[in-house]
Amino acid sequence: MIAVDTNILVYARRAEAPHHRRAKTILHELAEGDAAWALSWTCICEFLRVVTHPRVFDPPTKIDEALDDLESLLQSPALVLVGEGPAHFSHLRRMVIDGGATGNLVHDAHIAALMVEHGVKELWTADRDFARFPGLRCRNPFTTKA
Repeated sequence: MIAVDTNILVYARRAEAPHHRRAKTILHELAEGDAAWALSWTCICEFLRVVTHPRVFDPPTKIDEALDDLESLLQSPALVLVGEGPAHFSHLRRMVIDGGATGNLVHDAHIAALMVEHGVKELWTADRDFARFPGLRCRNPFTTKA
């Protein structure tokens, strides 16, 4: 199973973002496809935080538009939503220690831990920091064919 990171959600929403069209296509193909794909609640909330933040985008995305985007994705029958389970702390600990994550990288370690915890084999992201985490293959769908 693959998962998508926050940046793909952001790029798909914001027309001025790099790779906007490709990100929209990726989400459309995943949402309409039969293959299981995943989103974490962490990335969903981060998407809402980023696109509606007036210091990030001028003008920011209206919250109802961002929520509509998410609601559309959440209707995908192939979507698997991932969140923390009872063993999450052990996964998080492994990612933080083995990935050398401190400071802002702890957030990425949390996402990586969620993916591994739920059997996600590949994370699609434009963020190279995820390459540091063991047990999770990363692919930048904007530089490689996804």
